[in-house]
Amino acid sequence: MVDTMLKERDKAPEFSLQGSDGKTHTLTEFSGKYLVLYFYPKDDTPGCTTEAKCFNGSMGAIKAAGAEVVGVSSDNLESHGKFSSKYGLSFLLLSDPHHEVIKKYDAYGDRGVFGKGTLRKTFVIDGNGIIVRIFDKVKPDGHDKQVLEFINSQKG
Repeated sequence: MVDTMLKERDKAPEFSLQGSDGKTHTLTEFSGKYLVLYFYPKDDTPGCTTEAKCFNGSMGAIKAAGAEVVGVSSDNLESHGKFSSKYGLSFLLLSDPHHEVIKKYDAYGDRGVFGKGTLRKTFVIDGNGIIVRIFDKVKPDGHDKQVLEFINSQKG
Protein backbone atom coordinates (compact mmCIF):
# COMPACT_ATOMS: atom_id res chain seq x y z
CA MET A 1 0.00 0.00 0.00
CA VAL A 2 1.30 3.44 -0.94
CA ASP A 3 1.64 5.93 1.90
CA THR A 4 -0.63 8.82 0.96
CA MET A 5 -0.59 10.55 4.33
CA LEU A 6 -0.18 14.30 4.05
CA LYS A 7 2.96 15.76 5.54
CA GLU A 8 4.14 19.23 6.40
CA ARG A 9 5.54 20.97 3.28
CA ASP A 10 3.06 19.10 1.02
CA LYS A 11 0.74 21.05 -1.24
CA ALA A 12 -2.68 21.21 0.44
CA PRO A 13 -5.41 19.35 -1.47
CA GLU A 14 -7.85 21.64 -3.28
CA PHE A 15 -11.45 21.61 -2.11
CA SER A 16 -14.81 23.03 -3.10
CA LEU A 17 -17.42 22.86 -0.33
CA GLN A 18 -20.63 24.62 0.64
CA GLY A 19 -20.25 27.01 3.56
CA SER A 20 -22.45 28.14 6.42
CA ASP A 21 -22.77 31.45 4.53
CA GLY A 22 -24.56 29.69 1.64
CA LYS A 23 -21.62 30.06 -0.76
CA THR A 24 -19.19 27.53 -2.24
CA HIS A 25 -15.62 27.93 -1.00
CA THR A 26 -12.30 26.70 -2.37
CA LEU A 27 -8.75 26.55 -1.06
CA THR A 28 -7.66 29.04 -3.73
CA GLU A 29 -9.75 31.87 -2.29
CA PHE A 30 -7.54 31.88 0.82
CA SER A 31 -4.33 32.50 -1.17
CA GLY A 32 -2.05 35.10 0.33
CA LYS A 33 -2.91 34.43 3.97
CA TYR A 34 -2.70 31.61 6.44
CA LEU A 35 -5.65 29.25 6.52
CA VAL A 36 -6.39 27.32 9.69
CA LEU A 37 -8.42 24.42 8.31
CA TYR A 38 -9.73 22.40 11.19
CA PHE A 39 -11.69 19.18 11.00
CA TYR A 40 -14.08 18.21 13.76
CA PRO A 41 -16.54 15.35 14.33
CA LYS A 42 -19.95 16.97 14.99
CA ASP A 43 -21.71 20.28 15.51
CA ASP A 44 -22.91 21.14 19.01
CA THR A 45 -21.21 18.29 20.86
CA PRO A 46 -19.10 19.06 23.95
CA GLY A 47 -15.57 18.83 22.48
CA CYS A 48 -16.49 20.41 19.16
CA THR A 49 -18.32 23.26 20.90
CA THR A 50 -15.31 23.91 23.15
CA GLU A 51 -12.96 23.99 20.17
CA ALA A 52 -15.25 26.31 18.14
CA LYS A 53 -15.76 28.70 21.08
CA CYS A 54 -12.00 28.82 21.71
CA PHE A 55 -11.27 29.66 18.06
CA ASN A 56 -14.06 32.24 18.13
CA GLY A 57 -12.63 33.86 21.26
CA SER A 58 -9.21 34.17 19.61
CA MET A 59 -10.52 35.36 16.25
CA GLY A 60 -9.27 38.94 16.66
CA ALA A 61 -5.71 37.78 17.38
CA ILE A 62 -5.86 35.13 14.64
CA LYS A 63 -7.01 37.67 12.04
CA ALA A 64 -4.37 40.15 13.26
CA ALA A 65 -1.79 37.40 12.64
CA GLY A 66 -2.97 37.23 9.01
CA ALA A 67 -4.99 34.03 9.22
CA GLU A 68 -8.52 32.80 8.59
CA VAL A 69 -10.17 29.93 10.46
CA VAL A 70 -12.45 27.47 8.67
CA GLY A 71 -14.09 24.45 10.31
CA VAL A 72 -15.05 21.32 8.36
CA SER A 73 -17.35 18.48 9.38
CA SER A 74 -19.79 16.15 7.67
CA ASP A 75 -22.77 17.99 9.20
CA ASN A 76 -25.20 19.59 6.76
CA LEU A 77 -25.61 23.34 6.23
CA GLU A 78 -28.71 23.53 8.41
CA SER A 79 -26.78 22.01 11.32
CA HIS A 80 -23.85 24.38 10.69
CA GLY A 81 -26.24 27.34 10.67
CA LYS A 82 -27.79 26.39 14.00
CA PHE A 83 -24.38 25.69 15.57
CA SER A 84 -22.93 28.95 14.28
CA SER A 85 -25.94 31.00 15.44
CA LYS A 86 -26.17 29.35 18.85
CA TYR A 87 -22.57 30.26 19.72
CA GLY A 88 -22.17 33.41 17.61
CA LEU A 89 -19.33 31.92 15.57
CA SER A 90 -17.56 34.50 13.44
CA PHE A 91 -15.84 32.05 11.10
CA LEU A 92 -16.91 29.83 8.25
CA LEU A 93 -18.04 26.22 8.63
CA LEU A 94 -17.90 23.96 5.58
CA SER A 95 -20.09 20.92 4.97
CA ASP A 96 -18.53 17.71 3.64
CA PRO A 97 -21.41 15.21 3.93
CA HIS A 98 -19.66 12.49 1.92
CA HIS A 99 -16.28 12.86 3.71
CA GLU A 100 -14.54 13.54 0.38
CA VAL A 101 -12.37 16.44 1.55
CA ILE A 102 -12.13 15.01 5.06
CA LYS A 103 -10.56 11.87 3.57
CA LYS A 104 -8.24 13.91 1.27
CA TYR A 105 -6.88 15.53 4.43
CA ASP A 106 -6.45 12.20 6.26
CA ALA A 107 -9.00 13.34 8.83
CA TYR A 108 -11.24 10.27 8.64
CA GLY A 109 -10.68 7.15 10.65
CA ASP A 110 -11.41 5.05 13.68
CA ARG A 111 -12.82 7.10 16.57
CA GLY A 112 -12.87 4.24 19.07
CA VAL A 113 -16.28 3.79 20.71
CA PHE A 114 -17.75 6.32 18.24
CA GLY A 115 -16.85 4.16 15.23
CA LYS A 116 -15.45 5.55 12.00
CA GLY A 117 -15.82 9.24 11.34
CA THR A 118 -14.16 12.63 11.22
CA LEU A 119 -11.06 12.97 13.38
CA ARG A 120 -10.14 16.14 15.22
CA LYS A 121 -7.23 17.43 13.14
CA THR A 122 -5.98 20.89 12.13
CA PHE A 123 -3.91 22.04 9.17
CA VAL A 124 -2.19 25.40 8.95
CA ILE A 125 -1.78 26.23 5.27
CA ASP A 126 0.38 29.14 4.15
CA GLY A 127 -0.55 31.75 1.54
CA ASN A 128 0.94 29.59 -1.22
CA GLY A 129 -1.22 26.57 -0.39
CA ILE A 130 1.54 24.64 1.40
CA ILE A 131 0.81 22.76 4.62
CA VAL A 132 3.16 24.26 7.20
CA ARG A 133 1.80 22.55 10.32
CA ILE A 134 -0.41 19.56 11.09
CA PHE A 135 -1.95 19.21 14.54
CA ASP A 136 -3.02 15.60 15.06
CA LYS A 137 -5.15 14.24 17.93
CA VAL A 138 -6.16 17.75 18.92
CA LYS A 139 -7.33 18.55 22.44
CA PRO A 140 -10.18 21.08 21.97
CA ASP A 141 -9.52 23.33 24.97
CA GLY A 142 -6.62 25.68 24.26
CA HIS A 143 -6.04 24.48 20.70
CA ASP A 144 -6.66 28.02 19.44
CA LYS A 145 -3.66 29.21 21.49
CA GLN A 146 -1.42 26.46 20.02
CA VAL A 147 -2.41 27.48 16.50
CA LEU A 148 -1.96 31.21 17.16
CA GLU A 149 1.44 30.62 18.76
CA PHE A 150 2.53 28.63 15.71
CA ILE A 151 1.33 31.27 13.22
CA ASN A 152 3.05 34.04 15.17
CA SER A 153 6.27 31.98 15.24
CA GLN A 154 6.29 31.92 11.42
CA LYS A 155 6.69 35.67 11.16
CA GLY A 156 10.09 37.19 10.96
